[in-house]
Amino acid sequence: MVSATRVRVASAVLLAGASIATYGALTGATAAGSTYPAGQTKGAKAGGPSVKRFDLNGYVIVTGYTLGRNTGNTFRQTYTHSRVQGVPVKGPFVGTKFPAEDYVAMPIGNHEIYVAWLDPKKHALVDVFVMNFSTHVVYDYAPGSSHPESSGTVTVQKRGSHPLP
Repeated sequence: MVSATRVRVASAVLLAGASIATYGALTGATAAGSTYPAGQTKGAKAGGPSVKRFDLNGYVIVTGYTLGRNTGNTFRQTYTHSRVQGVPVKGPFVGTKFPAEDYVAMPIGNHEIYVAWLDPKKHALVDVFVMNFSTHVVYDYAPGSSHPESSGTVTVQKRGSHPLP
C-alpha cells in the first residue's frame, strides 16, 4: 500500500514538473520570438479590438424607444462629418429643440457601432449609444437623471458615404 502511494505521489510530482517545464518553454519561446510591444499579441493586431473612428457623414438614423427614460419617443439623428442633430419626431418630446452636438463613432463589432455625443463647448458627454444594425437594437445612456438608460429600435433612414461596419 505504501509503495502504491509513493508511486502515485511521484507520478503527480513528475506530471506537475513536466507541466511547469512545458509552460516555461512555451512562454519563453513566445516572449523571445515576439516582435510586438508588451501587452499586444499577433491576434490583437489582426482583427482584435480597435479604436478606429467611423464617419457617419450623410447618415440619417431613427431611434424609437420602448424601454427606459425615452419610452414613447422617436428621434431622427442627422450626421455630418463631425456634428449630429437630434430631432424628436414622435412622442412627448416633439417640439423640443435640441442643439447640434459633436460626436465620435467607433465600430465595436459586426454591424455595431458606439456613438458618443459631446457638448461642443464643454466636451462633456451628452448622450451615448450602442447601435446594432443587424438586430436593430439601440442602447442609449443620456446623463442627467437618476435613470438615464433607454433601449429600443434603430433603423437607417438614409445611408451615408461609408458602409456600416
